[in-house]
Amino acid sequence: MYNYIKIEEKQTVAVLTISAPKSLNALNSDILAELGSYLDSFDCNKFRCLIVTGDGEKSFVAGADISEMATLNVPQGQTFGMRGAGVFRKIETLPVPVIAAVNGFALGGGCELAMACDIRICSDNAKFGQPEVGLGIIPGFSGTVRLARLVGMGMAKQLIYTGKPIKADEALRIGLVNAVVPQAELMDKALEIANQIAVNAPLAVKAAKQCINAEYDMPMDDAIVNESGVFGNCFATQDQKNGMKAFLNKEKYVFEGK
Repeated sequence: MYNYIKIEEKQTVAVLTISAPKSLNALNSDILAELGSYLDSFDCNKFRCLIVTGDGEKSFVAGADISEMATLNVPQGQTFGMRGAGVFRKIETLPVPVIAAVNGFALGGGCELAMACDIRICSDNAKFGQPEVGLGIIPGFSGTVRLARLVGMGMAKQLIYTGKPIKADEALRIGLVNAVVPQAELMDKALEIANQIAVNAPLAVKAAKQCINAEYDMPMDDAIVNESGVFGNCFATQDQKNGMKAFLNKEKYVFEGK
């Protein structure tokens, strides 16, 4: 069905692998189209978490495809940027949590892809960076937007202005990633977190993601009102009723997403 992505189903967790090893999984228009198509068809009732990773041990995603960008004019460049940014926005707003399992290079568009995910786990050989200014451009897939929100204005400016990559331990120190693990343990760690998410009430997890995303830029008073409304709506679900009943009875309840 797809030429550049592979999909595995691990019960209630889906694993998406970007597979273009000759280019170190660099993102071109075809790969972006396949990612967008998969995200549009993603079954949020069947899967409670999505893991995104790259094929091979060297690279998560080495960046956007420079061979495609080299000949673009102004409107074509804007279109290419919006195409990538649109796909990454689909990841960010996917109702279920998305985990980036970053193996190796996450540069340019690869770093931007990871930042669009909810949680980032990386291998100890990972490298992150936004090297675009060394090519005469800026990050075009929302990197200037998300990096500052994740690591702060000063650090984001340093990384983007210098174009210099950072290693996994530095990415952890500045808050760009949640955890660093040996490469052999990367997928196990990502699946461990995904399964910890998947056993919880799926409607509540979706509501929590929606709240966090929506409230980030809201004034505090508005955010509190929004959270209270979503919190209240949780009490209309069977998962809330059955989950609390099971807790009080010291029983285990398997959430159904109802």
